[in-house]
Amino acid sequence: MIKLIIFITGLIALFCLGFGAPYAIGLISSIVLIIDNGLANFPTHTVAQKIVNSGNSFVLLAIPFFLLAGELMNTGSITRKIFKFCNTLVGWIPGGLGHANILASIIFAGMSGSAVADAAGLGTIEIRAMEDQGFDTDFSAGITAASSTIGPIIPPSIPMVVFGVSASGVAISKLLIAGIVPGLLMGITLSIMVIFMSLKRKYPRSSFPKWSELWHDFKDAFFPLLTPTILIGGMLSGIFTPTEAAVVSVVYAFMLTVVVYREISLSDLYKIIIRVARDSACVLFIIVSSALYGYLLVRAQIPQTLIDVMLGLTTNKYIILLLINVLLLIVGCFMDANAAILILTPALMPLILKVGIDPVHFGLMMVLNLMIGLLTPPVGMCLYAVSKVAHISLERVIRGTAPFYLPLFITLILVTFIPALSTWLPNLLLK
Repeated sequence: MIKLIIFITGLIALFCLGFGAPYAIGLISSIVLIIDNGLANFPTHTVAQKIVNSGNSFVLLAIPFFLLAGELMNTGSITRKIFKFCNTLVGWIPGGLGHANILASIIFAGMSGSAVADAAGLGTIEIRAMEDQGFDTDFSAGITAASSTIGPIIPPSIPMVVFGVSASGVAISKLLIAGIVPGLLMGITLSIMVIFMSLKRKYPRSSFPKWSELWHDFKDAFFPLLTPTILIGGMLSGIFTPTEAAVVSVVYAFMLTVVVYREISLSDLYKIIIRVARDSACVLFIIVSSALYGYLLVRAQIPQTLIDVMLGLTTNKYIILLLINVLLLIVGCFMDANAAILILTPALMPLILKVGIDPVHFGLMMVLNLMIGLLTPPVGMCLYAVSKVAHISLERVIRGTAPFYLPLFITLILVTFIPALSTWLPNLLLK
């Protein structure tokens, strides 16, 4: 019981005090090791072994490459071309640019796999365009933040890769493909809310496009639009693995931005690589520190304790899923998504398997929960990113985002209680 309090309460306390995720995780792990072995016999060899082995993974190479592809695609005119095509395609629906905002996030999701990259990159263009057309800033910021959470659901998805690493035995290709249907469902529910709010507030919309205009904007955005097709098609056909898909996406993004459009110089490329290296190091630092934490968690038999407690309350898997949802929504308010996945997956997977829940379904549900956490203070990174690009206070971003919690929660409930939304497509396409 003492260890359980240290593992859970201690970690939450450190997060509340402002400790960064890897430092908080490492400190708690060290405290547990000192309790077990004493300070004089601190097992430095165990710490070194767990950290080195957890970072020595071919799958983890996908993370820096997906981040680099997203950064390259987010530079220059590519985001503008995508947004302009999306506006031409769906701008005539009530709420016009609000739907273009959502569709652009769905398309950009197939390039970066990062919600914050979507919010910061596309957000600048989207919010300015919506303000120019007469949308109020709070609404523009709110739909930009909400739609950015689609990014890590539709492949490629960095959190899905992280889940696949921490839940050994689950095919990452299945996890990535599992996000397609739920990601599209998120877009549909958000669009319904945009229509409702736009009709009520009388927001503008553009006229129905002419075929010539639609064809022109499609041709202009054609090469960026090919990116998701190449990645998903390559993984489905077995031409390359998810990690190799990340490398392909970087090569393709480089060809577009440096060779075809010639919008990135070598000096710009150097700065992008340095920025991506820093972001990748942050993610990988969390991963290697969480590996030690997960090892100690299992050694202390906390997953088994959790199973006994949960099954003592109920054996109904849907009630268990509901309880896990509540837990993840609370955790998402205070913890970085990748850290939460790495810490909670080893504790929850034995329970999930015990009650017969598909790990792919659970992985998708977990990531979707934690993406909603990106919209909830105090940690909500997408709120801070949109606040910065919209030049408004955090309070106004939260107020603008609040109506979009409803469609996201509806999507979460559907994904939780209809497993086929997650498992049907990967089971159909990947045998």
